[in-house]
Amino acid sequence: MLWSLIKIVVFVILVAAAATGATYLLDLEGGVRVAFAGIEVNLTPLNSVIALVLLVLAVWLFLRLAALVVAVLRFINGDETAISRYFDRNRERKGFQALSEGLLALASGEGRLAMAKAAKAEKFLHKPELTNLLTAQAAEMSGDHKKAEQVYKRLLADDATRFVGVRGIMKQKLSAGDTDTALKLAQKAFAIKPRHGETQDILLKLQAEKHDWKGARETLSAKLKSGALPRDVHKRRDAVLALSEARDVMDEGKSIEAREAAIEANRLSPDLVPAACLAARSHIEKGKARLAARVLKKAWAVRPHPDLAAAFAEIAPDETPEVRLKRFAQLIKANPDHRESKLLQSELYIAAEDFPAARRALGDLAETAPDARVLTIMAAVERGEGASDAVVEGWLTRALAAPRGPQWVCDKCHNIHREWVPVCENCHSFDTLSWTTPPAPDVVAPTGAEMLPLIVGPRRDETPDEDSTAADVSEAEIVTPEADEADTDAREK
Repeated sequence: MLWSLIKIVVFVILVAAAATGATYLLDLEGGVRVAFAGIEVNLTPLNSVIALVLLVLAVWLFLRLAALVVAVLRFINGDETAISRYFDRNRERKGFQALSEGLLALASGEGRLAMAKAAKAEKFLHKPELTNLLTAQAAEMSGDHKKAEQVYKRLLADDATRFVGVRGIMKQKLSAGDTDTALKLAQKAFAIKPRHGETQDILLKLQAEKHDWKGARETLSAKLKSGALPRDVHKRRDAVLALSEARDVMDEGKSIEAREAAIEANRLSPDLVPAACLAARSHIEKGKARLAARVLKKAWAVRPHPDLAAAFAEIAPDETPEVRLKRFAQLIKANPDHRESKLLQSELYIAAEDFPAARRALGDLAETAPDARVLTIMAAVERGEGASDAVVEGWLTRALAAPRGPQWVCDKCHNIHREWVPVCENCHSFDTLSWTTPPAPDVVAPTGAEMLPLIVGPRRDETPDEDSTAADVSEAEIVTPEADEADTDAREK
């Protein structure tokens, strides 16, 4: 409405300006005298302007007729499309001009204007493979998803534009949350263009979300063949998919298939902690303790992790603390200077009640990297060496406020997971979890929290039974921060 009013006002202003100019020319005296070949013509100022306009128009018509004559001569000379090109040239010029204006409008975020220019371009060009794509993208920008989907469906009719149509509808379904339909469309798009990088990534992500591990491994192989994925990254992600397949097979109760898949995952990526643990446990079930130990030692040498130590303990679950300490020395020897090796050795000494050795094994971690697990171990050492309750509680207080230590953290969204998963539960990214310290405080329980009954021991007003051990302390004997504060207040009174 406002635009129509503006056009009417501009038209009235132009008419008024033309009338004013004509009146001014009529009032002028003198004129233009043209003499040529004995002929003299006198023109008034108004007639001079009219004659100039007619002259320009005549020159333009002459040039157009000359071009038409040239086209006719070319047609006579054998060029069958010369005359049709002559008449279509103006339409093409207008069509491409409208198309370029539509692209500029799309780039500047003017969706409605881009749709209008696309319609004008289609009127002159009759090239739906160009104008339909512009219309669909402009409709998406304007929020008209229904029209965009209709236009994408029209692109499916032509082999040259079928991939663009499938990809457009797939993205529409993804934005709408219809992942089932999006997966089917991604598979169709992948079949049309198997080397298209974006389609490969979307298909791989959707297959991982749907636990289609076999299909995901095929897609990953296609990425490797197309050169879109380095070989080492492919090897790592293929191991992740093999591990995920093994875990699903294990849930279904197919132990033999799960065991083979776990071993395959560990072979592809020996440093993948969950794969190493699963492969080791599969060897333990078959009675191959030596193979299990070899798998875990190899993984520990590259990437020490508490889960590896837990799986190593399962090789001989009934051994005494002294025997376990000796056997674990082989594992720790694979990477003795790593932080996890020092923590593991310190915990083993605590279990063997060799508290001075536990302190030596821990080293200076309480000063250089004081996280909750380190400080909890220090509290256990102090308790074992007979320190006062105030000293032990001091370490525990520091542990409550200290960082939680390394955990499974998504590299993309920094979401924290209690256990390793192939797909992030928050951003749904594939293979983005790393065992690292979170960048911000979190609420996940620390790894050493289960040692709290061992550390705190019995209450002050109770005497421990001579046959009981620190590991047998009941949950009622755990001193919580609130109970400790109340106890302190009572002593002060």
